[in-house]
Amino acid sequence: MFGKKRKGPVIKTQHLTMHWDTEDPFVFASHHCDDYPKGNAQQAPPLNEIGGRNLGRDYKKVFGFRMYHGKVVPGFPMHAHWGYETVTIPETGFIDHFDSLGNQGRFGFGDVQWVSAGSMYLHDEMYPLAYDDRPNPNDITQIMINLPLKEKGSHPAVQTMWSENIPVVKGKDADGREFSVKIIAGSFGGRDALPPNDISWAADPEHHVRILLMRMSPGSEITLPAVPSSVNRNLYFTDGSTVRFGDEEYKVSQRFKLTGGEDVTFANGEAEGTYWLLEGEPIGEKMSSFGPVILENDKSVRDAMNFIRKNEFDSWPWDLVDKFHPKGTGRFFRSSDGKEDRPPF
Repeated sequence: MFGKKRKGPVIKTQHLTMHWDTEDPFVFASHHCDDYPKGNAQQAPPLNEIGGRNLGRDYKKVFGFRMYHGKVVPGFPMHAHWGYETVTIPETGFIDHFDSLGNQGRFGFGDVQWVSAGSMYLHDEMYPLAYDDRPNPNDITQIMINLPLKEKGSHPAVQTMWSENIPVVKGKDADGREFSVKIIAGSFGGRDALPPNDISWAADPEHHVRILLMRMSPGSEITLPAVPSSVNRNLYFTDGSTVRFGDEEYKVSQRFKLTGGEDVTFANGEAEGTYWLLEGEPIGEKMSSFGPVILENDKSVRDAMNFIRKNEFDSWPWDLVDKFHPKGTGRFFRSSDGKEDRPPF
């Protein structure tokens, strides 16, 4: 729940957990940070560190990490998405990906995967412990964006954006203190993000969708230029000490709902700070949701859930539901027609 209404650019505040509340056009977001140990021959944690867990649904941090739904390699075995988009950003660590379209890949360390699941789409997302000579920490943010009703039922689209190609604005404030802004959607400082999938709500600049990852040196300031007052603007302060908006100071691990119709300046505290900005015009259409489905009404959601239950295993083209790549695999994306894309360097 949000805190009390305030004066100034910060309208409301909310404490952050692993799962973030969002506003239309966003659905929700998750932030996974785990201190995985050295990987064994299976790119998995040692048996003595996963014994006694509720494997298959392990969300309790033990030895500094969770297994999530994985039973060998941590992560999320085959599951469905339907009616929305998933933007996945592993700033640290790898993700192995297989899907119902026949695509596969490994991405990580700043890459972005953008999935637009207009209709039923299945994939697995496993977190391999790829290194056996050092720990395998991860820092993975996953942001869900809704799709308008006219795109519900469209064919799923998937792309991987390599970190080397993603625009980053590096700057200094008036006092010479440094910051950097990674542009995942929208624009900042005269730079534009790589294009999202065509059906995305973010594909139309008139929707003012922005996803920014901001890293700030101690004491540095950033100004977010004004956007239309109809835009939902939320800032997520995930790492650091404190942040100041004018005379108001707040501690880390908070979400700030901000005003959109005016410039907003905020100053980072005494530690390095990490901030995410999620903003956009709301889609504003009435929809229904349950589990992995967001569609136009309750009946369409029930029908979709029944379809998933009856067809998900027959629709899965791979031999395992928690499939991951062999040890030593580099970053790549291979589509169902065999075409392969790799980072540019």
